[in-house]
Amino acid sequence: MTVAATTRLPRGARLGRYEIEDELGTGAIATVYRARDLENDVRFALKRALAPGDSTRCVIEARLLAELSHPGLATLVDHFEEPAGTYNIVMGLIEGTDLARRLWDRGTPGLPVPDVLRWIGQLCEALEYLHEQQVVHGDVKPRNLVRGRKRVVLVDFGLATRLGGDGAVAQGGTPRFMAPEVFAGDAASPRSDVFGVAASAWALITGGPPAYGEDRTLDAVPGTTPELERVLRAGLAFRPEDRIESAAAFADACGARMDGPLGAPLAVSVERAGLARPMLEAVVRAAAGVFAAAAASIALADPGAERLTYVAAWGAGASDVIGVELPRGEGIAGAAAESGRAQIVPRCRTDSRFAAQVASSTGYVPHTMLVLPLRRDDEIVGVLSLLDRRGGEPFGPGDVPRAQLFADVATASLTQAGWVAGTDD
Repeated sequence: MTVAATTRLPRGARLGRYEIEDELGTGAIATVYRARDLENDVRFALKRALAPGDSTRCVIEARLLAELSHPGLATLVDHFEEPAGTYNIVMGLIEGTDLARRLWDRGTPGLPVPDVLRWIGQLCEALEYLHEQQVVHGDVKPRNLVRGRKRVVLVDFGLATRLGGDGAVAQGGTPRFMAPEVFAGDAASPRSDVFGVAASAWALITGGPPAYGEDRTLDAVPGTTPELERVLRAGLAFRPEDRIESAAAFADACGARMDGPLGAPLAVSVERAGLARPMLEAVVRAAAGVFAAAAASIALADPGAERLTYVAAWGAGASDVIGVELPRGEGIAGAAAESGRAQIVPRCRTDSRFAAQVASSTGYVPHTMLVLPLRRDDEIVGVLSLLDRRGGEPFGPGDVPRAQLFADVATASLTQAGWVAGTDD
């Protein structure tokens, strides 16, 4: 029997391999349940949308989030669509209490400042990693911060997550924790998340979130200082350009300790003697960020051979594509290398040029692609591939001019770094 998305699921209800045990909470766009995996008897948090949405967008988003790996972020383990179109995202279940509940239970009216700063440091560490991977959380608030066994973990990544680019903004967010520019309809950004961090810290310290433009001070709050208040206000600046620029900078300014770089980066590249990999990885990471792609990769032409070899990738499926070889004229990437022209594929699965067997071998079958030739003088030295736009929209001819300019800059950078074949002698 199909269950409507707006219907609360009773204990014992089944969605595929998952059995509902109890409801953990309901937000504006989804309900979260504790669910048991019937195949291995493990408990997870299952987030079920309140209304059927764009399944393509959800798949793209979920596959990207599944690649994230950081101790301060909830882990995405599964995602699936019901026959009626309702989408579900399954996350690792964090055993603990969210900070909103902790504030309610123990706040007098707020929580001790040293505790709050410790949690804020852990949050900023996770957000810094997230932003480096070109992902914006978009709904930072105490309710989404769970105090687990070892640290605070940022949760609620499913349908409420905003992934920036081209002005696309997912619906959702929480008033008074949402940055003013997002409330006004602009795209979320890392500075929007900084606003959420500052608003969360203010709420945890004082007992309630700030209001835009209010003149309340922290003078009477035990453990606070004028400098801490100054930092919080800088994080709450109305205009994003006036706000503290990053999560790491916010943590440093308020004296919240970060444990340093943690987590696995989404950019990977091949080893090549005598050459620095950061340049190669920076190019694919920047390409994904600029074009809001869920994955990006570079394949270079091997000297004297009619094939392309993937040497760098970012995002979903990145580790699987590295080292894969493709005949120069095969598939969409091969067509771009052979013709020297951009290849636009609005829908991969119905395009005769799409090398489905190659995509299957890498573990990533995209919905839409844009592949640009990398040209040095009159020679095609490789291709830059952009896979899936995070908002779910297909790539089209209007994307080509800007993307080709980026590809030209990428080629110049890789040539200077010695990555392009024939330039490292």
